[in-house]
Amino acid sequence: MAHVVEIDEADDPRVDDFRDLSRADRRPDRPGGRGLVIAEGVVVVERLLASPYPVRALFGVRRRIEELADATAALDVPAYVTSADVMAQVVGFHLNRGVLAVADRAPAVPPAELIGRARRLAVLEGIGDHENLGALFRNAAALDLDGVLLGAGCSDPLYRRSVRVSMGHVLRVPFAHLESWPEDLKLLRDNGFRIVALTPRADAKSLRDAALDEGRVAVLLGSEGPGLTEEAINAADLAVRIPMASGVDSLNVATAGAIAFHAMSGV
Repeated sequence: MAHVVEIDEADDPRVDDFRDLSRADRRPDRPGGRGLVIAEGVVVVERLLASPYPVRALFGVRRRIEELADATAALDVPAYVTSADVMAQVVGFHLNRGVLAVADRAPAVPPAELIGRARRLAVLEGIGDHENLGALFRNAAALDLDGVLLGAGCSDPLYRRSVRVSMGHVLRVPFAHLESWPEDLKLLRDNGFRIVALTPRADAKSLRDAALDEGRVAVLLGSEGPGLTEEAINAADLAVRIPMASGVDSLNVATAGAIAFHAMSGV
């Protein structure tokens, strides 16, 4: 099981993976950092432990580390135990959830591999907000999508805030990056997918009439504000809108995604 190691001093180098998480220039999960995946809170840490991501260490107050005893029983990694004050000094802020875990990244999934084994996919363009991205992954997990494809302008789904907002589900929903946008949407069409662009445009087909639960379907979702680019919409087979009350022209992208994902499920 994870072996418990007491940490009494904030400058102990053994917890450097957890250090200065509030400083953008030091963050290990940021571009240019060490590429680590960071989970916080017992529930999210448990999901990290059950994921393909190789765990390096845990760090937390004793009560939280003890709550994870069963989940860490098969692990041969350190579980660093310290006080809330020392943990705050290391991390850079007071962590209410009381426990963190860090892991290395798993190998990237090639888009063709993910597409080949999927039936229902979300395809994202320009989702730069980490909270929206995390919420979309949580919704994709809840509504049983087979994966997420990340197009141009998307943030890193393994950034700590996205992992937290997704409640760790970003660690279980497969995702892949489309390097050429929107040209790589051809991979979907070549595999028999119907590509549906979600847009508030008045001339788009109503979601009620789009039959998203039939066949292999990929739903395109764009950023807050501008939404999908014209290039992405033109590359789709169908433009679809969510009918709304008069005076409301759009929804938060994660909310719109959840509605579309539910329509895809046929439930």
